[in-house]
Amino acid sequence: MPSARGLSEGMTVNEDVAPFTIAFVAGVTLTRWTSAWEARQPGIPLAFLPGGTAEQTAVLHDGRADVSFVRFPVDGTDLSVIPLYSEVAVVVVPKDHPVALFETVTLADLAEETITPSTLSPGDAVELVAAGGGVVILPQSIARMHGRKDVVARPVVDAPETRIAIAWLEADTTDRIEEFVGIVRGRTAASSRATPTPPAESKPPRSLAKPRPKQQSQTQARAAANRRRRSGR
Repeated sequence: MPSARGLSEGMTVNEDVAPFTIAFVAGVTLTRWTSAWEARQPGIPLAFLPGGTAEQTAVLHDGRADVSFVRFPVDGTDLSVIPLYSEVAVVVVPKDHPVALFETVTLADLAEETITPSTLSPGDAVELVAAGGGVVILPQSIARMHGRKDVVARPVVDAPETRIAIAWLEADTTDRIEEFVGIVRGRTAASSRATPTPPAESKPPRSLAKPRPKQQSQTQARAAANRRRRSGR
């Protein structure tokens, strides 16, 4: 994904206006939301704070960021958290590994494999995998970020998915935060949570049509004619 620096390039910066700061964990692509922000709020610059899951909520509590794109699990009862999407887990293995022959694998298929230490960064873990030091299970977006020609990634169909969410301090909700969260949730510029939906107009009741006289069938008409002829004799 584009770096924070790359996302900032080309933005109009107003030094008199405090930037709206977005923190995000690796693997989150911000472009579609930041582009919408630029179109709606051109006078408010954006700042970006990439980080790991260890500090994904700390940046909110210490005031470094207004909102944070986080990866579950998320700690903090004082946070507003809106889940956005899930992504599958993949296993990264050397290109000549037997697992590379399959389109998908299960956790049972990996039971005999050496899993790289969880203390390693994703980049270091993939580097160790390429060197033959085991395999690593990562969120798909992270695996793509660290993709290289000597390793392959295969979906692990029964591994837990990773959930991505946007979070902010509930007590510090501002108009800026509400606007950005609205963009993330797909609210259009014309809509507003503060504007209630007008009630539907009441329409006068439709007048009932007068019932049409029943038409006689041909059989009934012939029977009536016969009765009239008999009575006239």
